Amino acid sequence: MSTIVALSTPRGRGALAVIRLSGPDAITIAQRMGLYEVEDRRATLTTLTRPRDGEKLDQVLLTCFRAPHSLTGEDVVEISCHGSPAVVRSIIDTTLELGAVLAGPGEFTLRALSNGKINLAQAEAVRDLIAAQTDAAVKQASRQLNGELSNALAPLKEKLIEVIVVLESALEFVEDDLPAPRAEQIEKELLAVSAGVEKLARTYASGRLLQEGIKVTITGRPNVGKSSIFNSLIERERAIVTDIPGTTRDTLSEAIDLEGIPVILTDTAGVRETTDGIETLGIERTRRAMGDSDLVLVVLDGSAELGPPDHDLLIQTAHTRRLVVRNKSDLPEFNHASTSCIAELQPINVSARTGEGLATLRSAILASLNNNGFESDGLLITNARHYDLLCSAQRELEEARAALVVRHSEEVVLAPLHNALRFMGQITGETTTEDILSEIFATFCIGK
Repeated sequence: MSTIVALSTPRGRGALAVIRLSGPDAITIAQRMGLYEVEDRRATLTTLTRPRDGEKLDQVLLTCFRAPHSLTGEDVVEISCHGSPAVVRSIIDTTLELGAVLAGPGEFTLRALSNGKINLAQAEAVRDLIAAQTDAAVKQASRQLNGELSNALAPLKEKLIEVIVVLESALEFVEDDLPAPRAEQIEKELLAVSAGVEKLARTYASGRLLQEGIKVTITGRPNVGKSSIFNSLIERERAIVTDIPGTTRDTLSEAIDLEGIPVILTDTAGVRETTDGIETLGIERTRRAMGDSDLVLVVLDGSAELGPPDHDLLIQTAHTRRLVVRNKSDLPEFNHASTSCIAELQPINVSARTGEGLATLRSAILASLNNNGFESDGLLITNARHYDLLCSAQRELEEARAALVVRHSEEVVLAPLHNALRFMGQITGETTTEDILSEIFATFCIGK
């Protein structure tokens, strides 16, 4: 096994940088560079030198972790040096001269997996934790890193193994078919396992939104203040705002954090009849964005009468998850008493100019999502691979239970049960092939 090295902190200039080595020669390489006394799990201030010419490289804090009590289960050395790219490069080049090799994407975490320090679900949680951009995403990644998904799957797999053992024994040692009471008991146990798998899989609807971001599209006819609301929600002047109708010609997206929930907010071109070719393309993109969104904000001008484009949009979004927003509440001509057809839609009155009502709008966005089944608490399946495997496992469990109900032979029941166990094992890595592992860890950053 080679000794690998990589920069574990982001590239570029900074106060400090951390270089990590892992492998059988990690401590030997550190000693040859100037660490003469190795004290396990204790930071040591030392000056690193290049052995071939004695040139001083940097004064660093160096920490050693001897196997198996380390991140990877191997000997690990972490070098905290000054964050100059030139210093980092010279230290890494010296380790390469002394026999280390550059680490590939996620190779430190892969070695931790190979050495039993973590399972595959926890390894993927490391990647998700690094990529997390909101508090809720951090909490979910931390929960999975701490083994909650593995713990949730463990009793389901144990119960499934118990059923498999009973059926295998019956197949091997019992000449007659299973007694009806025992078959009914196994059916109940399979139903309980299937329900547990289904419960986990159902959380993916919320987990996907938490991982990818909830898509919220702002739409309306020109000059109702869509871009102004967009700028106010993201709290900076991102979209161009003018009094000229049709200023926005394309979709514009920004990620924001609403109470820890990632929201992808999209400003769109105003919807109206037009002969302008470029504006027409923008309106087509508006309609696509509306179709792809999890929530649509239909913006109306509360200081003017509703026109045909407004009515058309309200009709088009009638069966869409939406909020109706009446802008320009700061103007004297704003009609605070909504017409009956609008009042039924419970519009939110806001002023993008003064900020009035924007806090209510933010709360309404979150409330709308929560009312439609979105959850950010509890363990959520955020990984599409995990979701696909859970769905596959559930299908196999249902197939096995159906075979048991009609009293097929044990072999027919056992085949899908073994498949279900294999699918569940692929989530935590017990039965994952090398090709799948390579594909997963290719998405990791270097140095992790």
